[in-house]
Amino acid sequence: MFAKILIILTASLIAIALFRRLRLPPILGYLCVGLVCGPSAFGWVGNDDEGLSLLAEMGVVFLLFTLGLEFSLPRMQALRHTVFGLGSLQVGLCGF
Repeated sequence: MFAKILIILTASLIAIALFRRLRLPPILGYLCVGLVCGPSAFGWVGNDDEGLSLLAEMGVVFLLFTLGLEFSLPRMQALRHTVFGLGSLQVGLCGF
């Protein structure tokens, strides 16, 4: 378990340094690390450990917290037609 966490943290440090150099948000770096290290890509970190499931849940909580910090009500109101229009279209198409 310790080795898996070490792999995730090391990959996160490398990805964040790369994404900052490219002037991209760090959240994209964390998502890419999850995709690359997970069982569907290179498989460096499998999903056979119970502790890893807890770590993944904590990652989702921190991701939502970070998105909440970046949330801006005036910006959302300015983009309400785009966000709610396309969002409703996506929900409708996925439900269909």
